[in-house]
Amino acid sequence: MTTSTNRGNLRNRAAAALLAICSGLFGSQALAEATAIYAGRLFDSESGKLLANRTIHIVDGRIASVQKGFAKRDREELVDLRNDTVLPGLMDMHTHLAYEFGPRTYMEAFTWNPADYTLRAVDTARRTLRAGFTTVRDLGDSGNVTISLRKAIDAGTIEGPRVFTAGKSIATTGGHADPTNSYRHDLMGSPGPAEGVVNGPASAREAVRQRYKDGADLIKITATGGVLSVAKSGQNPQFMADELEAIVATAKDYGFTVAVHAHGKEGMDRAIRAGVDSIEHGTYMDGETMELMKRNGTWYVPTLMAGEWVTRKSALEGFFPDMVRAKAATIGPLIQNTFANAYKRGVRIAFGTDSGVSRHGDNAREFALMVAGGMTPADAIRSATWNAAQLLEVQDELGSISEGKKADIIAVAGNPLEDITELQRVKFVMKGGKVFVNEE
Repeated sequence: MTTSTNRGNLRNRAAAALLAICSGLFGSQALAEATAIYAGRLFDSESGKLLANRTIHIVDGRIASVQKGFAKRDREELVDLRNDTVLPGLMDMHTHLAYEFGPRTYMEAFTWNPADYTLRAVDTARRTLRAGFTTVRDLGDSGNVTISLRKAIDAGTIEGPRVFTAGKSIATTGGHADPTNSYRHDLMGSPGPAEGVVNGPASAREAVRQRYKDGADLIKITATGGVLSVAKSGQNPQFMADELEAIVATAKDYGFTVAVHAHGKEGMDRAIRAGVDSIEHGTYMDGETMELMKRNGTWYVPTLMAGEWVTRKSALEGFFPDMVRAKAATIGPLIQNTFANAYKRGVRIAFGTDSGVSRHGDNAREFALMVAGGMTPADAIRSATWNAAQLLEVQDELGSISEGKKADIIAVAGNPLEDITELQRVKFVMKGGKVFVNEE
């Protein structure tokens, strides 16, 4: 008969045996997971130059060191990319992971539940990561879908990039991100700060604080009209100066940066003067606005793919509502030229696509449009690495292949400084030291 004392002895012996096994396997503590990457060409995002023949040593998901030549250490797993170009993980500063525009998009608000948007976001996040984009900003969802998505990715439940999300965008009544635009009157209601609709400084502050309560990482506002909302103007200013100032001041109290959708000049100028961190799209900015951005250190996120996409779709009869079609045909073609002028003037530029308008996973096409607009390939890549990390204020953690940073690393077969479209054919993706794509 087994007594309680015997059972206790058995448990103690079992625990001791398990400890002995673990000690034998791992010594006094578990061995660190270590990887060595041989990089034939390594893109230095801080200088914009390619460095030949480097070894990247990775321990526990971080870059331990970068050394000249090829030298693997004991117990390191080797990833041999000696014939390839190795770059920091790419960063897209303007995405909408819960959306992907199509012929039925305007009906989804009436036929889809948050779970439907969530399941789509699981797929779009996977596609985005596998295209080489290891970090994104998500600038507007519904139902806080991307906050839950970020949590699931961080927990390792699903595949996806690092997500910095604004949750629900903030608009004014009838503004570009008012979720009830075009609804019939009995469905329209009167959305408020919790739904991302504000009027006046007090409700503007409340909306920012609600985003903090929701778990957002930053603030997104729609300072002017937009293309795809079913509302008449695509460029009129939609916030007063005191509302913008209240949003920015409150956001700073909570450690938020502020991203601003804007097409029209007046709305942009008001937002820049209020101290926002980035202007998205920026279609009608002129030289005066560009100089204002330079003085204030405001970043520009061009979203050239969105302009190209809405221009192309505006030519299709019935694809957009007539009100949207007219705006798309007018505004869409202008963004490329605005970008070219901003780059020439020295405005700080961070990479962003507005994917969710165009297809997720095609994000790297933006590079080709940037180069077509006059940007050098090196500067285009820096916009999606070093510059993007500065905009996110995470340059100590991301944006370059440097000692101490998170091991977000990609590779392509060719030389993207000679052919920028190489970035559309990513063959290796590592995020946080874990490999997600490795095409031998």
